[in-house]
Order: sequence, then C-alpha cells, then structure tokens
Amino acid sequence: MAEVHVIGQIVGASGFPQSGLFCKWGVHCGGAWKILSGSREGQTQVDSPDSQDTSYFSHPIDLHFATKGIQGWPRLHFQVWHQDSFGRNELYGYGFVHLPTSPGTHEIDCHTWRPAGSFMESVSQFFLGGGPHLKNPDLIYSGADRYRLQTIAMGKVHLRIGIILRNFDKFGIEC
Repeated sequence: MAEVHVIGQIVGASGFPQSGLFCKWGVHCGGAWKILSGSREGQTQVDSPDSQDTSYFSHPIDLHFATKGIQGWPRLHFQVWHQDSFGRNELYGYGFVHLPTSPGTHEIDCHTWRPAGSFMESVSQFFLGGGPHLKNPDLIYSGADRYRLQTIAMGKVHLRIGIILRNFDKFGIEC
C-alpha cells in the first residue's frame, strides 16, 4: 500500500479577540485510509502571552498513513478555545484544512469561524460567557449542512507540515 508521512507542528494561533488560547485538533480520513502510527487527536497547552497578538503552541504532529487510493485524503480539524483568568473555557472557533498532496514542507493557515447564534445568545455570551456550539462536530469538515450555518469569522491557526509520500508510483496511485 502507498504511504503518507505527516511530520510537523501546530505553530500557533493569531487574530482572535483575546489571548489565553489552546487548540483541540483531530484528523479525519476516508475509508481507504488507515493510520499506522500517531495520535488521531490531541490538545495543545494554553498560551497566555502578555503583549503579543499570537499564541504559540509548537505542538508536534506525527502521523503515518497507508492508503489504497487518494479518495478521502486526510484533513486536520481544529477547535480553538479561550481560557479566562478563572479557568473557564469558551469556544473561539472551528476550522479544518486538507493536508497537502505534494511532498515537501508547507506553511498553512487554517481560517476559523464560530456559530453566530441569536441576539439573545450573543447578549448572554457577553455577560455570562459561553456561546453556541455545534451539536455534531462532524460539520466542521463535512460540507453537508455547514452551508446553512450563520457564522462569524475568527482568527487563524498556523501550521508547519512536512509531507513524505512513499510507494505511490509503485501501486499506480497518482496525486
């Protein structure tokens, strides 16, 4: 079977309303794909910079896939959270990116968004925190019903990813 090695890191996040961010991430791939090694999901530490707009995570990602075809190419999905001084966590955004199909090192920015909610939910969010969440997190990377959501653009998650392709030509798989 053809193999894909993904080696890199979640560098950080920028453009969010406040600092004190952490990121939950996961990988999703099609039925022809199998993860041979590496974690399917993870979470970064909280970074609370004093004077910077960017939170730095430097969280490693190391995945090894085997595949029979390119259909269902792997995607990384993210949830960015804010932790306040009282230790309360508030969702700041969802996002996903397809992993690059070409070998080499890639700098990727994942744009994030969050559900808008109603006027009453936004007033409640302002005074009490929290806010609307997705009932089904699969909507982050599957486009089935995502187009019907009212969303607000948030910041970006920055990635530095290296891709190594192995045995694609040997098994007749073209990228």
